[in-house]
Amino acid sequence: MKYFYLFYCTLFTFCIYGQTYKSLSSQAIAAYDRQDYKTAVSLFKEAFKIEHNSKGDAYDAACSAALAGDKDLAFEWLDLSIKNGWTNISHMRTDTDLSTLHSDSRWSSIVDRLQKEVDVIEAKYDKVLQGELLDIYKDDQDIRHKYIDATKKYGYESKQADSLGHIMAYKDEANLIKIKTILDSRGWVGPDLVGSQANQALFLVIQHSDLATQQKYLPMMREAVKNKKASGSSLALLEDRVSLGEGHKQKYGSQIGTDKTTGKNYVLPLEDPDNVDRRRAEVGLGPIADYVSRWNIVWDVEQYKRDLPAIEAQSK
Repeated sequence: MKYFYLFYCTLFTFCIYGQTYKSLSSQAIAAYDRQDYKTAVSLFKEAFKIEHNSKGDAYDAACSAALAGDKDLAFEWLDLSIKNGWTNISHMRTDTDLSTLHSDSRWSSIVDRLQKEVDVIEAKYDKVLQGELLDIYKDDQDIRHKYIDATKKYGYESKQADSLGHIMAYKDEANLIKIKTILDSRGWVGPDLVGSQANQALFLVIQHSDLATQQKYLPMMREAVKNKKASGSSLALLEDRVSLGEGHKQKYGSQIGTDKTTGKNYVLPLEDPDNVDRRRAEVGLGPIADYVSRWNIVWDVEQYKRDLPAIEAQSK
């Protein structure tokens, strides 16, 4: 399933008429996150009636269908993801969401077909650099999954979470040294040279770095987006983090805070809340209501505007 952005949505008792593709696909991924795979499948079906050009959404839909027990639909959507440009065969081979498909004769056929396509595409890759970035990506994500699992199981103040937090900080520092070396010598290398997952490692490590480092490489990432070497949705997250770090409001609502007294989550200071979904759509992000519901936040723009002065005071 997806590696970097998670969502949550309400029960499938709403009317889907008139909803946008982005809203439906976001809600489908949210249903997946709460392990409601049948609802996820239903939502993806409705989304694909509007459009079906996203390789990532088609792949996520296939995972949902496999987990829901619908092998035929899972293979249909896997095929769609490949036709749309999905090339991350290493992830597909090891993705446990798809394990129920492995005993089906169609699995080896689709894997072999994708491998042939990948071999052609990767013939022009810098294999050494790709391997280094993939190792960094795995290092960055694995420790975060362990940390999140520990906080859910033992709490943020637990010894387990604290220990993993220190390990995560150490790994982040080590990975940042490697990424800086790459960026300073090679620039923001695109997916055409190293593949999409390896390319994403550049953003992840910079996103998890200190403010000064983020500020240094933000202009480089902006230029990379213009040259199609980085994604606009990823840039939006870095823009928000830098803006908040500099004492300004965020534009896209991607950054979430937690009230230490109540334990409730909230959207950190956001400029022009009325038009946040327009800005999010421009960079390929789904509606903020779907995004923030992952943190059990119910988005009410009027209430948020009333709460904003208190949120700003708390953030300071």
